[in-house]
Amino acid sequence: MTPYTTSTKSANAKTVEQKWLIVDAAGQNVGRLASQIARLLRGKHKPYYTPHVDCGDYVIVINASKMTMAQKRAENKEYYRNTLYPGGARFTSFKDVMATKPEFALQHAVRGMLPKNTLGEQMSKKLRVYAGTEHEHAAQQPVVYPLPYNFISGK
Repeated sequence: MTPYTTSTKSANAKTVEQKWLIVDAAGQNVGRLASQIARLLRGKHKPYYTPHVDCGDYVIVINASKMTMAQKRAENKEYYRNTLYPGGARFTSFKDVMATKPEFALQHAVRGMLPKNTLGEQMSKKLRVYAGTEHEHAAQQPVVYPLPYNFISGK
């Protein structure tokens, strides 16, 4: 009887291959899009995913200004910040954020889905979001990543 000799391969920082991916956000729901992007940043789509190593790819999101959200949800959604002065709570609606800086809405959603530690911070730095179709990462030769079917819009 021969002993079982195969072993499980664990990824480390030297063996991980990181690609650059482009995701088109036009017509996509913010939350569903954010969960797919967080999956790509984390590296869960790769067969050698290791939880304690940054296995994820760099993600470029274009057309962030064309993202959607359910109408009632868009009216009720608010972003909170505080000035750290007494009574300094400030609230901004989703519609105002999409009108002024649509990149923030997606970055905020994706950060909430990543680990709350230094590894999560490292992963969130690999996300680049642009309101329009233009981006400045042509030198990295990014590949278009097709997203799964969007159940909300039916596309």
